[in-house]
Amino acid sequence: QQSGRRYNLFLKRRLRIDKRHQSKDSIFFRDGVRRIDFVLSYVDDLNKDWEKKLERRKEFESNLQKAGLELETEDKKESEDGKIYFVKIHAPWEVLITYAEVLNIKVPIKENDIPSMVENPLDCMLAPLRLPKEVMHPEPDYFTAPFSKEKQELYLINDESTFFSPSMRNRIVNYILTRCPYGTEEGKKKFGIKRLLNNGTYSAAYPLHDCQYWKKANDPNCDNERYTLYMEWARFLRFYKEQPLDLIRKYYGEKIGIYFAWLGFYTEMLFLAAVVGLICFLYGLFTMDENMSSKEICDPAIGGEIIMCPLCDRECEYWRLNTTCQSSEYSHLFDNVATLFFAIFMGIWVTLFLEFWKRRQARLKYEWDLVDFEEEQQQLQLRPEYEAKCTQKKKNPVTQEMEPYLPITSQAVRFCISGTTVLFWVSLIIASMIAVIVYRLAVYAAFASLMENTQTLEPISGLLTPQLATSVTASCLNFVIIMILNFLYERIAIWITDMEIPRTHMEYENRLTMKMFLFQFVNYYSSCFYVAFFKGKFVGYPGAYTYMFNRWRNEECDPAGCLIELTTQLTIVMAGKQIWGNIQEAIVPWICNWWGRRKARNNPENLYSRWEQDHDLQIFGALGLFYEYLEMVIQFGFITLFVASFPLAPLLALMNNILEIRVDSWKLTTQYRRPVAAKAHSIGVWQEILNGMAILSVVTNAFIVAFTSDMIPRLVYYYAYSENEDSPMSGYINNSLSVFQISDFPYRNKPKLNPENFVICRYRDYRYPPDHERKYLHTMQFWHILAAKLAFIIIMEHVVFIVKFFVAWMIPDVPADVKAKIKREKYLTQKILHEYELEKLKERLCQGDKGATEKEFIATEGRMELSRVM
Repeated sequence: QQSGRRYNLFLKRRLRIDKRHQSKDSIFFRDGVRRIDFVLSYVDDLNKDWEKKLERRKEFESNLQKAGLELETEDKKESEDGKIYFVKIHAPWEVLITYAEVLNIKVPIKENDIPSMVENPLDCMLAPLRLPKEVMHPEPDYFTAPFSKEKQELYLINDESTFFSPSMRNRIVNYILTRCPYGTEEGKKKFGIKRLLNNGTYSAAYPLHDCQYWKKANDPNCDNERYTLYMEWARFLRFYKEQPLDLIRKYYGEKIGIYFAWLGFYTEMLFLAAVVGLICFLYGLFTMDENMSSKEICDPAIGGEIIMCPLCDRECEYWRLNTTCQSSEYSHLFDNVATLFFAIFMGIWVTLFLEFWKRRQARLKYEWDLVDFEEEQQQLQLRPEYEAKCTQKKKNPVTQEMEPYLPITSQAVRFCISGTTVLFWVSLIIASMIAVIVYRLAVYAAFASLMENTQTLEPISGLLTPQLATSVTASCLNFVIIMILNFLYERIAIWITDMEIPRTHMEYENRLTMKMFLFQFVNYYSSCFYVAFFKGKFVGYPGAYTYMFNRWRNEECDPAGCLIELTTQLTIVMAGKQIWGNIQEAIVPWICNWWGRRKARNNPENLYSRWEQDHDLQIFGALGLFYEYLEMVIQFGFITLFVASFPLAPLLALMNNILEIRVDSWKLTTQYRRPVAAKAHSIGVWQEILNGMAILSVVTNAFIVAFTSDMIPRLVYYYAYSENEDSPMSGYINNSLSVFQISDFPYRNKPKLNPENFVICRYRDYRYPPDHERKYLHTMQFWHILAAKLAFIIIMEHVVFIVKFFVAWMIPDVPADVKAKIKREKYLTQKILHEYELEKLKERLCQGDKGATEKEFIATEGRMELSRVM
C-alpha cells in the first residue's frame, strides 16, 4: 500500500513535469507569447475572513480585466508547496499605450544624429576598467518625445512586444494596481494593491526577473539582463570595473540607476580625499620622533618628575606625567600641522564633490530622457492612501479638477503630534548620551584604581590609560545604544509619517527623510560632538571642580589633548556602523532566502517556476533606497564633520564603498525580488542635506582644530612665550601645566593616600600659582590663546567659504555640451512633431478620422473608470 502511494506520487510529479517543462523558467503566459508583467500571489487559507478575501479578490481581478489587463491563474496544485495561487498579469499593447500617455513616458522618434564626445586620449590607459560596449550601452541613442496614442506612426515601433521595456511595463501595471478598486466597505470605496497586501487578501505583488542570475534562460526571447548584470556588475571580483549604469537604469528604472551613479561618483571622489588623508597620516607617523611635546612627556627628567593632580576624587592617586608617554606619541599622528591642511582641503573637496556631481547628474538627465521630467509631474500623482483617507474635495488650481484634500485643522493637529513625537525621541537620544557621559564619569575612578593596583596590567599601562579604557568602553556602549535606538525609531518615524498623510509619494519620502536624518544626526554624532567640544572644557581646577548633577566630576582631557579620544570615538562608531551595515545588508537576506528555499532544493527543478523562485526572494520595498542613501549620508558626515581628528576616515569610507557597491548590486540582483521601476531625475532632498553638512563641516573642523587639538596653544607658545631660540618648543609642557598646592584641596577632592608626601601637583590649564596675588585665576597667556583660537576660527571659516563659493561659481551646474545637446534635441523634436501634425491634418482633410479598435476602447474606458473611482 505504501509503495502504491509512492508510485501515485511519482506519476503525479511526472505529469506536472511534463505539463510545465516548457514554462519552468518562462516569463510568458502558457501560450509562450504574452509576457508576464506582474505577479500576484495568495494562500487560500480557510480562516474566519476567507470569504471576504475571496470576494475582494474576485472584484479586484474583475476590475483589472475591465481596465484591459489580461490574467492567468496558476492553481495551488501547480505550486512547489501546493499552497500558493499565482495570478499572472499581462498588459496588452492597448493598455500600454493608454497609460504611457498618462504617465508621460518618453519613447524614440528618431535616432540621435548628434556626434558623440571626442574620445579621451587616456581611454587606452583606462581600458582595463572598461566594460564591453554592449553592456555599457544596451540600446542605441534616440531622440525621444512623450507618447501619444494619436501619433503612433511618429514613433519607431518595430515590434509592439518589445517597444516598451519590461521596466516600463511593470511601472504601468503597478500604476493600475495601486488605483484599482475592489469594493465598498463601511460605506467607503476601497482600492489599491497595497491595502490588499496589508489585509492579507494577497501575500505578494511583484514583477519578474527575466532569468536566473547564474545562467541564461533557455527562451531565445528572453533578454537575460539579470544574468549580464550579475556577471559584469554584481560580483566583487569586478570591483575595479566601471558600472553599467545604462543597463541598471533599463532593468531597474531611473530611481535605482541614479542611486548607483551617485554612489559610484562619491566613491571615485573619495579616492582623492583618501590619498591626501593617507599622506597627512604618514606625515604624522614619520614626524613622531620630532615631536618635542611627547619627548618632554616621556623624558624621565621632565615628565617623570612632574606630579599630576588626581583625575578623580578620593579614590585616584597622584600620578607622574610620563605614564601617558605612549598615548602622547600616538596623539601626534592626528594632531599636527598636516591636520590643519587636511581640514582646509576637505572643505574645498566637499564643494568640488557637490559641484561635479551636479554636472554628472545633468549629463545623466539628458542621457536618460529626464530633462523635462519635473517634480510637478509627481506632485500631480496623489498617493492612494491620501485619496482613501481624505473624504473632502476641492478644485486643483493646476489641473482644474476636483481632488481630495486634508483640512488645515486636521493637518495642524497631525503636525503637532508628529513634532511632539520627534522632539520626545530626540530628547531620548540626548538623555542616552548623558547616561553614557555619567557612565564615563562613574567608571573612570574604577578603571584608575584597577590599573594602579593590578600588577598584570602594568606592561600595557602606558598604552591603556584610564582615560583610554573609559573612552573605548564608553564608545562601544554608545554604539550599542545607537543601534537599539535606530531599530526603534525607524518604526516610529514611518508611523508618524503615515499619520501625517502626505499628499504625494515625493512628499512622503521627503518628510520621512528629514525625520530619519534628524534622528540619525543626533544619534550618531552627539557623542562625537561631546568629546570634540565639551569634554575637558568645563572642568574647573583642583579645589573648585565642576560637577554634573552635583555628584560626578567632569572629565579632563589627556595632557596630550582630547583629539586622540575623538579619533577613538569616531573610529569605533564609524567602523562598527559599516561592519554591521554590511552584515545586515548581505548576510541576513542570504540566510533568509536560503532558509526559504531549503525545501525546494529537494524537489525536481522543473516544478520550481520563475514566479515561485522570485516569490521566495526578499522584498526590496518602497523604502529600500531610502536606507541606502541614509547610510551613505551618515558616512559622509563622519568624513566631513570630524575629519580634522581622523585623516584616515576617507580611506575607511573608500574601502567600505568599494565593497558597498558590489554588496548592494549583489543583493539587488540575487537576493531581492525585482523592484518596481520608478523615475527620478536627482537624488532629491539628499542633495540639500549634503549641502547643509558641507557648510557645517567647515565650522566643526575649525572648532576642532582650535579647541580640541593642541595646535593653537603650541603656536602661541612658539611665537610669544618660547625662551629657547635653538629649540622653540622646548619647555612647552611645563608651560602648559599650572601648579596647585595640595594643602588647598578640600576634603571632597583630596586623595585618601599621599605616600610620597607631595606638596604640589600640576594640572592642565593656564592659571596663576598659589603664591601669586591672583591665586588660581587665569593668566594673560590663557586670554592670548583664547583670542588666537577665535581669530583662527574666523580666518579659517572665511578663507574656506570664500574658496568654496568661488569654486561653486566657477563650475557651471550643466556642462556646455549637454546644454547644446538639449537645445538641439528640443529643436529637432518640435520640428518632427510639427511636420507630423501637418501631414496628419492633410490626411484627415482627405480621408476623415478613423475609429478606435475594440481593445483601445476597453483600455480607455478602464482608465476613465479608474479616474471616476479615484
